[in-house]
Amino acid sequence: MQDPGHVPDEKASKRLLRRDFLIGLIAILVVILVPIIIFVPLRSPGAPSDPWSHVPEKLGHTDHTALMPGTYETGQEVTRACLECHPDAGEDMLHSEHFTWVNDPVPIAGRQEPVAFGKKNSINNFCLGVQGNWPKCTTCHAGYGWSDENFDFTNEDNIDCLVCHNQSDAYAKGESGDPVEGSDLTVAAQSVANPSRWNCGQCHFEGGGGNGVKHGDLDDTLIYPDENIDVHMGKYDLVCTDCHKTEDHNIKGTATSVALDTHNQIFCTDCHDSKPHEDERLNGHTDAVACQTCHVPEYALKDPTKMWWDWSTAGSDSIPQDHYTYLKIKGSFVYDTKVTPEYSWNDGTADRYLLGDPIDTDGPTPLNKPNGGITDPGSKIWPFKVHRAKQPYDTVNNILIQPKLAGEGGYWVDFDWPTALRLGAEITGLDYSGEYGFTRTDMWWPITHMVQPAEKALQCNGCHGDGGRFDWEALGYPGDPMFSGGRVDLGLVGGK
Repeated sequence: MQDPGHVPDEKASKRLLRRDFLIGLIAILVVILVPIIIFVPLRSPGAPSDPWSHVPEKLGHTDHTALMPGTYETGQEVTRACLECHPDAGEDMLHSEHFTWVNDPVPIAGRQEPVAFGKKNSINNFCLGVQGNWPKCTTCHAGYGWSDENFDFTNEDNIDCLVCHNQSDAYAKGESGDPVEGSDLTVAAQSVANPSRWNCGQCHFEGGGGNGVKHGDLDDTLIYPDENIDVHMGKYDLVCTDCHKTEDHNIKGTATSVALDTHNQIFCTDCHDSKPHEDERLNGHTDAVACQTCHVPEYALKDPTKMWWDWSTAGSDSIPQDHYTYLKIKGSFVYDTKVTPEYSWNDGTADRYLLGDPIDTDGPTPLNKPNGGITDPGSKIWPFKVHRAKQPYDTVNNILIQPKLAGEGGYWVDFDWPTALRLGAEITGLDYSGEYGFTRTDMWWPITHMVQPAEKALQCNGCHGDGGRFDWEALGYPGDPMFSGGRVDLGLVGGK
């Protein structure tokens, strides 16, 4: 028992004070540091490279006023004048997919021979197909005079230089790709320069019959956008060819609507690091999640895009005509804006429906469903616009039939489905029983434009937790991977 009169050792007292001080200090640091560790970004090793170093350097503009004195009566005359100074451009264009509208043959699973496929011979669920409808569809062809199956793809005179290089208001394309009446070809030829967003947009923003119809992330708002429409084009004034880099008139970029392989694709990582974030937790997503999934949270931000097209209602005189709801020649539509994408694993390719393939009789026929899956380390979760439609098919042979729409015998002229379908089958080489109906189809369009500023990218709770936008089980997870673990944790793919 301690003596009540005992005075504690001074050194022992100091030790106790130091112990209490350290315990208090540790407690304070825990209170301060734990939230910091949780909420402050974890720094990724290494500084990111400069994306600007990957943007092509443009040649200075040459005034063509004196070089193209004119007068030019036809587009072909302009082309011949262009090729006098750019002799290699003609041969380049003859082999470009913007001119041929078909890719080189590629081997496809389940097909005995390599398949040559492109816009030229595909079927879609918008205006359905080019074959037989050449005068209308080739309004957007980089050539002149493609009015039927006999178009000469070997003649350099048939190349349209102006569609990509004209910077004036004096030129526009009409049926078969020829200049519309009233075009001033001399003014247009003298105005030529590097392609602008407007040049590309004349076709790519207007595909499917109007502004924003097809893609959802491409429309006229991208001609003069602000950064809240697209940060690359609005804030930094990038043009299409800054990303879709061009060499020998081969413009890089592809879409599964008209391509079967990835040979010409472009990627965010052409300019940006594969691990671009300062926060290592965000970088941990990039092996499984496409950049666009977080950085394009919505599409059709201002102008509407077509989401549904029902050809079965076409031909009625009793339904009021309206561009966004019903046209007699096309049927019924539904448009939407500020659309949340649908999500799927994708390896960059698609299982493409080819003319003559059987339809899916148990549900909608997917025309280009993305390939890939959770167990494929080369696949990522991508955002898509899915365009849904009802379109004609042969009820006996169970195949889609592409009708003739334009010109003599076309549906847009006579509103006669039996004749239009018979003629379309003859042109495309399909057997047609003469019996038809309308069937549901889905078409997938990858969303990759309308990239938002970093502060508008999806946050954690946009995908994870209650109210997140993903259907995790449909993507192959047992539940939200924030709780159940990612595909590496689950042993579905190997770790790095």
